[in-house]
Order: sequence, then structure tokens, then C-alpha cells
Amino acid sequence: MVRLNRIYTRTGDDGSTGLVDGSRVSKADARVEAYGAVDELNAVLGLARLHAGADAELDAMLGRIQNELFDLGADLATPLEPKPDWEPLRITPGQIDRLEAEIDAMNARLRPLDSFILPGGSALAAHLHLARTVARRAERDAVRAVAQGVALSAEAIRYLNRLSDHLFCAGRLANADGADDVKWVPGATR
Repeated sequence: MVRLNRIYTRTGDDGSTGLVDGSRVSKADARVEAYGAVDELNAVLGLARLHAGADAELDAMLGRIQNELFDLGADLATPLEPKPDWEPLRITPGQIDRLEAEIDAMNARLRPLDSFILPGGSALAAHLHLARTVARRAERDAVRAVAQGVALSAEAIRYLNRLSDHLFCAGRLANADGADDVKWVPGATR
């Protein structure tokens, strides 16, 4: 269990932050950018859930995802090497499998896509599309960190990739199973 007795510690006043293993890095570090975007995504999902209303199943999925985003943040904030003396919290293949199963179940309910869709429709759908874009940014941040030599869990990156697909389907689900999607009309304002 996590226990936080103090909200501020003053240890970050120099522009650094602590990772799970106790090491310190710049708050501008690519790893910190990645888990910071995951934190932002969690906040956006919190806003989306305010609009879930009577859709208890979708709200439960989003609640599980919010909890898993803390797991993901811990994964990203824990260096792979050196191996810690404890079992670090990492994203598992089972969590990705569950996202895929939920995507498949949602997609089976959705009208087939016949156009790109614009973020919008219902308030819940709009928030879920915003969450999808933040998930994509978090994924780009994680991939950029790896490109810069930061070792991150491959499962964490896979989770982010799958999560944005999940949120896309959830956004369509929130638009009456795709019936109320706002379609892109190419060149409509020429």
C-alpha cells in the first residue's frame, strides 16, 4: 500500500524527480515525458467517466483502465536495469489481451466505418476521442524515449498502442454504436 504523508518534498525544486528505484532524473527526461502523458490521459478518462451515465459496462472498462494507467506509470517510471531487489510493477500480456477482447466485443456492436470520423457527437464520445489522442501522444513519447536510449518495457508500449484503439472504439460506442458518429466530409468547405 502506498502511504503519502507529505504532498510536497522540495526535492524537485532543482528540476529533478525521483524514479521508482530512487534514482534522480531531469523532469524533462524522455521517460518522465512518457509517464507524464499517461498521467494526463488518466485525468482525461476521469472527465470522460463523468459522462458515462447509465452505461455501467463502459464505465467499468474505463475504471479498470484508469487503475491500469497507474500500473503503466509505475512500469515506465521503473528502470529495467539494474534489476531491482523487488518485483517491479509491469504491464502484463494479460492486460493487453483483455484490451483486445474488449476491442473485439465493442467492434462487433459498431456500424462498419465508411468514412473517417471527427471527434465529437456525444460529450462522452468527445472526451474519449480526446483520451485517444493523449494515449497516442503517450505512445509517441514512450517510443521517443526508447529511440533516445531509455530502456522501457515492450509490453508498456504495446499497451499504449492497443489502448488508443480501445478508446477509439469506445468513442464510437458512446455515439450510439457509431450511428451518431460525426463523419469527415473531404473538401466540404472549399
